[in-house]
Amino acid sequence: MSESLKNNITAQMSENTQIIEKKIRKYERPTVAFCVHGVTDVLLDESNEVIVFKSIITNEGAGYDSSTGIFTAPVGGLYQFAVHLCTPISYYTYVGIVHTGNVIVKDYIHGVGNNALCSSVGGVVRVESGEQVWVQSLSTSSNRKLMDDGNRMNTFLGILTDS
Repeated sequence: MSESLKNNITAQMSENTQIIEKKIRKYERPTVAFCVHGVTDVLLDESNEVIVFKSIITNEGAGYDSSTGIFTAPVGGLYQFAVHLCTPISYYTYVGIVHTGNVIVKDYIHGVGNNALCSSVGGVVRVESGEQVWVQSLSTSSNRKLMDDGNRMNTFLGILTDS
């Protein structure tokens, strides 16, 4: 066998091995996802208050802490986060999804007329293992309030989309 052919075969085998190893790592990747609802405090009267969601629907990977309202990434990767919040008539909220102290997306919700209003906002961000993400009130006053009743459910969710 010629040296050139031998080198080509070796290179192709090495490339195939890398492809197979990458696919194996993809299937070994842990599942990380959470979905929570039911805020513990509807009055947003503290500066930079973290909004805590008390009821856990899903917490694969155990990253969400219902006592603090903070998600801590058990593994690094590309994550998608979303929050859905409601505010009553004549009140408003100004909130953001925060990653390690930086607001990645924000939303302003104002209940006007005869209707309460709900709104959703989400984003995708790379999160390293151990970094944290949470929902936070971005301003405070006596007019900031959430609504959590039988017809409206405030929710926060996140999912690891890719490592």
